[in-house]
Amino acid sequence: TGPMSSECSGNLLRITLSAEYFEDKYLSFAVVDQSGIAWELDEAMASQCGYTVTYSNWSNIEFRASALSCHSRLEKDVFTVTIQIKTSHTPDMNNAATHLKSASCHYGPWSPREVVCESNYMEVSVRKEVPQAVKDFIQDEPEDWTPAFPEAKAGEASMWQIVFHQPEEKKAFLVSDAWSAGYGLNATDTRVLLRIPYTAEQIQLIEDQGITFSAVRSSIFYKQRWMIVMVDTSVACPVDGVGYANKTITWTVPKYIQLLSAGATSFKDVIVEAGVDLRKLSAKEMASRKYVLLNDVNAITMKIPIGAEGGYYKTSVSSGQHGAKYTINLFLEHQWEDNKWGLTKHTIIKEIETPFEQVELAIINNSNLSARLMNVTLGTLLPDVELVNLTIEGVTVAVPEAVQQGCLIYEITYDNGSKAYVIQIPFDAPSIKKEYMGADMRAYTLNITLAFITHPTSETFAVPVIAVSTVKDAVLPSARGFCDGRNLHLTITRGNVDQNWLPFISDWHLTPEAAQKYNYSLRDNGSHLAISVPFLSSHVNYEDFHTSGIKVSLHLTLKDGITLANRRDFSVSCRFPPSELIQCLPSGTVVITAVKPVGIADLDTSLLVLRDRQCKPILVTEKTATFKFNVNTCGTNRKFNSTTMMYENDVLYFRPGNDTPVYQLKFVCSYAVKQTVDVRYESKKNLPPSIKPGFGSLALSLKIFKDKSYSDPYQESEYPVVKYLREALYFEVELVQPEDVRLELNLGDCWATNTQSQDSLPQWPILINGCENSKDSYRTVFHEVNYSSRAKFPQHLKRFEVRMFTFVQGTTLLQE
Repeated sequence: TGPMSSECSGNLLRITLSAEYFEDKYLSFAVVDQSGIAWELDEAMASQCGYTVTYSNWSNIEFRASALSCHSRLEKDVFTVTIQIKTSHTPDMNNAATHLKSASCHYGPWSPREVVCESNYMEVSVRKEVPQAVKDFIQDEPEDWTPAFPEAKAGEASMWQIVFHQPEEKKAFLVSDAWSAGYGLNATDTRVLLRIPYTAEQIQLIEDQGITFSAVRSSIFYKQRWMIVMVDTSVACPVDGVGYANKTITWTVPKYIQLLSAGATSFKDVIVEAGVDLRKLSAKEMASRKYVLLNDVNAITMKIPIGAEGGYYKTSVSSGQHGAKYTINLFLEHQWEDNKWGLTKHTIIKEIETPFEQVELAIINNSNLSARLMNVTLGTLLPDVELVNLTIEGVTVAVPEAVQQGCLIYEITYDNGSKAYVIQIPFDAPSIKKEYMGADMRAYTLNITLAFITHPTSETFAVPVIAVSTVKDAVLPSARGFCDGRNLHLTITRGNVDQNWLPFISDWHLTPEAAQKYNYSLRDNGSHLAISVPFLSSHVNYEDFHTSGIKVSLHLTLKDGITLANRRDFSVSCRFPPSELIQCLPSGTVVITAVKPVGIADLDTSLLVLRDRQCKPILVTEKTATFKFNVNTCGTNRKFNSTTMMYENDVLYFRPGNDTPVYQLKFVCSYAVKQTVDVRYESKKNLPPSIKPGFGSLALSLKIFKDKSYSDPYQESEYPVVKYLREALYFEVELVQPEDVRLELNLGDCWATNTQSQDSLPQWPILINGCENSKDSYRTVFHEVNYSSRAKFPQHLKRFEVRMFTFVQGTTLLQE
């Protein structure tokens, strides 16, 4: 049959366009008249001239024409219609291909009255002996017609008039005016025809036996000399009457509609036939399809199981949700005789569409683990659906572009015409999320959204697809640790699951910047992560003290970069000799570093003392405290024998209000009593010490505090500070940056002026070369700085107290 096929059904012609041939093409329709002129078809012209264009069975296109359509050619009992179809791949119809199709249908005897209810128009044709219009007919005077019949007024350029009978009035149109209003009128030697679009202004909605009809009551008048011919062209078509229950469609059409039976008193059914797609079905065919046709006294009823043969499902979208509707194009022909009209033939074409029903789509994960290929099937879909794009990680790409990026997409078509889409993406593609699941398992997750469009309605819907495949292929990071003289080293070999894992020591994120701040070494080349930490640092644990040494551990945790959940723990532990904590200098000076053990969590290293509790550390960190003192001080005991003199002391920690120490670190310095040392020397003038000049950036701050606790500084809004003479002012100078434990802040000169300018005169020195001014009546007092939460580097702060004074000249006060 080629791309187009035709079929006849009584007074209707149907031409079907193949979905396969016209797929993905833009179409335009035109009807060719007897002169060969092509009239382009639009909705208004179609409903006025007796044409219908619709879709059937997914994307097949169906063209229907009435026997009395505007451009049909009538010859005896045959009518012929020629259509022209243009197809193009672009909406502007450039480079369009043209297809012509001409089809003829035989038509049997006409009934006196035939009513057709199409999907886009109503049509009534009446057989009457109406003389044809004479082209050059001489117009009679209007006044000759008016007394005879008010509606038969003389028209300006036409002999035909149509009168619409409405409840409130009668409205007359000249034929030319009726045509301009969208009505279709035609006449042959034996028939008069009126065609009315459902959108026409004169349509009324009437109810008969509870069913609503679209109806028009009208009369067509024809005048010839002193004769008036009136033709009743009333028409009615059912609008509703369709119900859905128990998976069944019920369609009810009343018989002998009042508008079409006015004046008749007796009725007799002649034919009641039904079918699908303009094809009548026998009783046997209906039974095989489980159709039911009931012909009662007052109504004809059809019952169709939803999903039955003859109809089809089409995809529908409601609120973005995928679903389906069952559609069937029913055909009913009712012929009856009455004592007014004789035989009336009423043909109804009714396209019935069931309500939207949501349909869940199945997502099947058929991933091939050995081939490391994510394989997902989405279905089942109807043929009227097309996949148009994919959204992966927020980026939307069309199907061809997704294929270019390595995503394999193809359709599976089933025997019943339905289909499914298969999406294949390699496990190692960037769009596949990989997640460590524990043990040696990894989860590969495909998270995409598929966007579809329906044809020909162009509705769109999206389906999120999440598929997870678990594979036993995880390679966890491993570690190797060792220690040298003063450092702990940890080297981590990365696996395939820790690309986004972050190194933490306790809850401290070990970044390159953080490592540099504490003089740690951190190197990461992508495959290995190497960390080196001094054994005397804030981020190691001191776990065990023994004469053989101190056990020091470095614990490192790899955490998930998103959830911060612990993923992997590593540690390295070494014993360092006690000599690393103590220096016994020949001069009798002892330098000892005490460390905070893991067993005493609340130990404050700034509160560590020696036996003489007045001896406090000179340098404090969170986990260490360093003391420097002479062996003859701080409560040091001395023991000796014939060869050795030993000095003993303890580092102690007391909880407030308790005289029993909870921490005690005993240490001993031994000196030989008799020792001979050979020293080579030569006389050489000692050069004065020198410091190499350098450049850098230091950040300093100077604050005044309200009392000697140095806890509450004056705020900017409180300046200028007002004090009485000889009241104390508490100053603090701090090295804010850099935070380098190797640096120590020393003050040089400090002076006061009676203005805000540091260079103004007079001036009075408060500090000279870091010492108090010996000429002061009230000398500057220095305050010791101990480790605290605010003073983590005590060597970076200097605190001193100055008594309030004023400048005078003789006995005159220079400034208040």
